Amino acid sequence: MEFIKNTIRDELAVFEEKFAISMQSTTPLLDRIMKYIIKRKGKQIRPMFVLLSAKLHGTVNDSTYRAASLVELLHTATLVHDDVVDESTERRGFFSINAIWKNKIAVLVGDYLLSKGLLLSINNHDFEQLKILSEAVKQMSEGELLQIEKSRKLNLDESIYFEIIRNKTASLLASACAIGALSTSNSKEISDKMKLFGEKIGIAFQIKDDLFDYGSQNIGKPTGNDIKEKKLTLPLIYTLNNCDKTTRQRLIYILKNENKKSSSVSFVISMVNQSGGILYATEKMNTYKKEAIEILYEFEDSPIRKALEDLVNYSIDRKY
Repeated sequence: MEFIKNTIRDELAVFEEKFAISMQSTTPLLDRIMKYIIKRKGKQIRPMFVLLSAKLHGTVNDSTYRAASLVELLHTATLVHDDVVDESTERRGFFSINAIWKNKIAVLVGDYLLSKGLLLSINNHDFEQLKILSEAVKQMSEGELLQIEKSRKLNLDESIYFEIIRNKTASLLASACAIGALSTSNSKEISDKMKLFGEKIGIAFQIKDDLFDYGSQNIGKPTGNDIKEKKLTLPLIYTLNNCDKTTRQRLIYILKNENKKSSSVSFVISMVNQSGGILYATEKMNTYKKEAIEILYEFEDSPIRKALEDLVNYSIDRKY
């Protein structure tokens, strides 16, 4: 990560300053909440993908910084709203917005962040960037709703799973790479190629996140949490489609009726490990990662390309 950050150290510093300015409000309560959000910032993976995708194809400019800010504003808005929907009280080791200021204020804060992103683009005539990101937000909503619908029906179709994560997770990362590249290359062809690059990383990223649910590492969410929420992740789908009939019936019964019972959740985790579900999902994840790097290698070798490749590896090989 040090090499990655050193490659765009100056650009990251400018981005953080501009991002903080973009979140300011004259309303005291809102401004206090914005400062709280900035203080608990995450790893800033998406802005880094924007900046590196831009720098790979030209010189980072004001349009690039607005693109990075737009991505982070929309991403933060979705996280605030997600915490309300999921009734989460913690985010990145801090209390969530809804835990401190309650749901009504949290929803309004998410709306505020979304509107700030829209205005940032409109006021600077970044209409193509806004179009790409707006499509991503639409896809994210569709993916989330499709996941809720299919979880209720316990749909075991692997193609549906990939449709969900392509929309829910990969679309934002794909858009981040696309608008970053567009801000410096002004080329739709390059932007589209970087969008596909980002989509493949996003899919691999989500599979990695799903795999954490079956591990023993402390990653900030309880192991088995996806099972408790009846989320059909790739390791579980593979297990259900490849185990014997008796085991399958038992697993489905647990998902429907005992998904919050610790011993039953442990049984599901054990069966997923035994069935080869972890190995299968890992292989799929590595395939998408390999395809992303192959796209990256279509561009000329440079320290920026190396930093992007390192960021791909960091995102997929991360321990939390």
